[in-house]
Amino acid sequence: MRQDWEPEDLIEVWTLLEDDRKKVRNKSGATRLGFALSLKFFEVEARFPESAKEMPAAAVNYVAQQVKVPAGAWADYDWQGDRIKRHRKEIREAYGFRANTEEDQERLGEWLAAELCPLELSRDRLAEAVVARCRNDHIEPPAPGRVRRLVGKAVKDFGDQFCRSRAPPVTTWARRSNEKMRRVRADGHDDGGHGRSAHEVQNAKLRDR
Repeated sequence: MRQDWEPEDLIEVWTLLEDDRKKVRNKSGATRLGFALSLKFFEVEARFPESAKEMPAAAVNYVAQQVKVPAGAWADYDWQGDRIKRHRKEIREAYGFRANTEEDQERLGEWLAAELCPLELSRDRLAEAVVARCRNDHIEPPAPGRVRRLVGKAVKDFGDQFCRSRAPPVTTWARRSNEKMRRVRADGHDDGGHGRSAHEVQNAKLRDR
């Protein structure tokens, strides 16, 4: 979330519309302000802030004026309890989203490794693609740190798959040679395929001279 907002941008993005006001009407104090800010933040980012510091100060002041709660109350919003879980569930449902799951993240990683990593080298753009896909599928994307880890794993998986696909196949000759060498090491001699010991083979060579 960018931190610098011009007044006209604040009005366009952070103004509470009639539906927004209905959602905050039955709330008060820090809860009212926290819900309103989370609602508008999700509208912009399709996710929730990771901490109070991620919320732009200009947005806090502007939304606080609209809900008639002091801007300082934002620092008192409860980030740990059941209330914020209910708030976030309500906000997701308002925008038709659902929380992401471990299965969603596994599918995203497989999609990145199979389809995007062969075409895109920038990890930043891969992360943006993850967020864009989640938005399109109406799934709340993982937190930014989790997205970076997901991208890193996908890049590694793609590299491993690429190396395996480029490895030369083991030929029939090579397999037979390996098997023969194993027999030699196990038996202590090479009978040349005729059932003779190494000593017998050596004597035969001397007789042939």
